Formats: sequence, structure tokens, C-alpha cells
Amino acid sequence: MTTRRTILRAGAAAASLPLPAFTFAAAWPDRPLSIIVPFPPGGTSDVIARLISGPLGEMLKTTVVVENKTGANGAVGAAAVAQASNEHTMLLSDMSSLAINAVMEKALPYKPAQLAGATMLAYSPHLLCTHPSVPASNVKELAELSRKKPINIASSGIGSANHLGAVEIALASGMKFVHVPFRGGAQSIADVAAGNTQLVLNGMLATLPLVQAGRLKLLGISKRSRMALLPDAPTIAEQGIKDFESGTYQGIAIPTAMNKANAERLAAALIAVIRIPEIRAKLAAAGAEVMTSTPKETSEFLAAEAKRWSGLIKRAGSQLEGNA
Repeated sequence: MTTRRTILRAGAAAASLPLPAFTFAAAWPDRPLSIIVPFPPGGTSDVIARLISGPLGEMLKTTVVVENKTGANGAVGAAAVAQASNEHTMLLSDMSSLAINAVMEKALPYKPAQLAGATMLAYSPHLLCTHPSVPASNVKELAELSRKKPINIASSGIGSANHLGAVEIALASGMKFVHVPFRGGAQSIADVAAGNTQLVLNGMLATLPLVQAGRLKLLGISKRSRMALLPDAPTIAEQGIKDFESGTYQGIAIPTAMNKANAERLAAALIAVIRIPEIRAKLAAAGAEVMTSTPKETSEFLAAEAKRWSGLIKRAGSQLEGNA
């Protein structure tokens, strides 16, 4: 079984290997490629898509267009890719949310079997943040504060990994909360930074700039160990939420019906691009790690994520949207 940890280990090992020499048949791609991001501009998926689109186009000798198709926790964008028949469309998304949709949504606008994993690209831990005015500096203090007045938790959408991760923290700490969903991570962190909602758990790549600017207060990170980039930031696990670990696991999905040779060429190019030293350095500076995988490993990762979050969904029951 492929878990987050085995994927991360494999991705870290692969990132240190020399790049193979790739050659691509002139017949494909024969038109611009489209990267569908199922969330609004400014979120982690969007940032990575725009970071790789230029180099990917140069490698495959075509134009790469990034399109944001939002809604239903990424299901609208995923449907656009699942139903694409032009061999030139891919989805760049938080793969955890993709897995959760398959478990949580009974009426998806596509069949999960219509999508196949191509490769993982990067992992960014979640940051647990409040508005600076919230009088709490850790999870325990926040839980105590919530008993006087429930905490409004912003997320990128119902059933997103950061929604379910925040619910897991709330239930484990005894926090009283009300869930406030948005159409993407960028909107959720902006709302907390504006002081409209109080708490958010979101990917580090998109959230760290607001922490550094003093617009968000950092309470903890979702890795099992502290990060060199934020040495004074405690993990959520060390604050009493035993073994807690989450994050945004960015990857590429393609239509299952895509020609195998074209899919292999695309995956090889994506892996080569994400491992370009300048791109890896930009990601590392923002707290993201390059992680790549085979299609089989990507599919196993999706299955492991679905199992992990389906267990939480069952435990939370009616408390997914709040317990106040």
C-alpha cells in the first residue's frame, strides 16, 4: 500500500537522481496543452501550474494554457478533464481533495474511473492560522476560547482536505466550531486575513506569504516534525493532536482514455520540469517539497487518501459542518 510517507520518500529519492534524456515524437502534442486548475487563482494548485506551464511548453514545443474551472471542491474542473477527448487536457489539483470527492460526493459530474493519476508533483504542509486579533497562540488556547464563542473555520470547500483536517483538529481538541466553505484556498485565507473568519488550515505555499506579512498568525504546522524554514513553529501533533499529519499533495490527473504513449510522454516531461533546479528552489523557499511518482504509485496514493478521510467522515458524522 502506498501512503503519503512512502510517496514522499520515493519522491525525495527520485528528485536526487539525474534526469534521463527525453525525446518526444513530433506528432504529439500537435496543439496547445491545457492545465485545468479546479480552484481559483492564487491557491497552491494555481501557483504550481503557472510555475511549470512555461518550462513544460518549452520542453514539449507547444503552448501550455492554465485555466481555472472552479466549483464543488474541484469536481467541476475534474469533470472537464475526465470528459475531455482531445488528448491535450490535464488536471493539476490537490490529490487528496480528488480522492475525497470520490468518497464523499454521491452525485459527481463525472465517474472517478474516468480519471487516472499521471504523477505527483509537490507536497506542501498545511499551516494552521488565525487572524492576528484572535487571543490564542496554540491549539489548546483556541479550544478554550471556542467554548465561550464558537470559532468560524474557513476552508477551500466542503470535503476538501483542509476542511477535514480542521475538523479532525477540532474534534480531537474539543474545539467548538462552525465551518465556512469557500471556492478555494486563496479565498479562505483572504477571508481570515480580513478578519471575517477566525481560523484556517491551508497549504503552506499559498499561506506563508500572509504569515510573513503579519496578516495571519501561525499556530502550528501539519508535519510530524518541525521545519527548518519555520523552526519556532510547533507541529500540531506536539500540541496534543497525536500523530496528526496533513498537507496539500499536488499532482496531475489525466483522462483514463488518453493514449498510453502520449500519457507516458506527458508524465516524463512533467517530472523533468518539476525537478528543474530553479523550480525546486522556488518551491523549497515556500516550504514545498518536490515529490514524483509512477502512475501506479499515484493511484495507490489516491486509494490511501480515500481510506484515511472516509474514516474521519464516518467518525465526524453530523459534526462535519460544525458542533456549536
